[in-house]
Amino acid sequence: MTTPFFPSPPRRVVSLVPSITESLFDLGFGDSLVGATDYCVHPTGKVSALKKVGGTKNARVEEILALQPELVIASQEENTPAMVQALEAAGVPVWLTFPKTVDETLADLRHLADIFQGRYAYIAVDMLERGVEFARAIAADEARLRVFCPIWRGEQDGQIWYMTCNAETYTSDLLAIFGGENVFAARQRRYPLEADLKNEAGQAPEGRDTRYPHISLDEMRAARPELILLPSEPFAFDENHLAELKILLADTPAIQNGRIHLLDGSLITWPGTRLGKALEKLPEYFK
Repeated sequence: MTTPFFPSPPRRVVSLVPSITESLFDLGFGDSLVGATDYCVHPTGKVSALKKVGGTKNARVEEILALQPELVIASQEENTPAMVQALEAAGVPVWLTFPKTVDETLADLRHLADIFQGRYAYIAVDMLERGVEFARAIAADEARLRVFCPIWRGEQDGQIWYMTCNAETYTSDLLAIFGGENVFAARQRRYPLEADLKNEAGQAPEGRDTRYPHISLDEMRAARPELILLPSEPFAFDENHLAELKILLADTPAIQNGRIHLLDGSLITWPGTRLGKALEKLPEYFK
């Protein structure tokens, strides 16, 4: 899919990506937005005026079209192919984003500055880039920490499992900037679930995402994480889950050294200007 070109900044934009919605406001382009998803909740107080067109997976195409957008910004990660195809079939320009690294996220932000021709936005992105370079430089002088960061929890036939992300994700790349070594960086998701939980060869992926494997307790213990981070989204990990893992993973370095923490999930799962908050708040977990 080619990225739409605009000789002048689009004035009617629908964002189907919460992190992009926030980024548009942060970069000074919020006035162009006419619609967003139910999950576009930041910045608080500004998104309430936007027409809400449904969830990221089930946005109502008819309502989007009724807004007569000049541009719809979507995500391969968060939105469905059918939704994007329906918009394109109706003649709506769609920019489909899919950042899997911090550098790709910065490139997307710079592209927003190109589309909307905002001088301030270029300065803001430059500042984020400098912050990333500084964080990388500091981490380069420190020992790497083995990190486990689950994004979901479930059970299969009484067996507890946790879903995590491998190296091909924004979350993993972001944690690496601060000195984190994803203990499941090389782990591929297997199909079906039974094969995944045993980390055994199963069905061919056939286009299915392999970046988010399901991990058994035995596999978690064997990984010997030194730091465990429990984000508040996409799964809402809380004190109960923290207490559970303190028991289940009691023999890992992370638990033995008290290095298991709850954190704001948007810091590690929202690729966009929220990177600035991540640069401010995540280093404390790696001290």
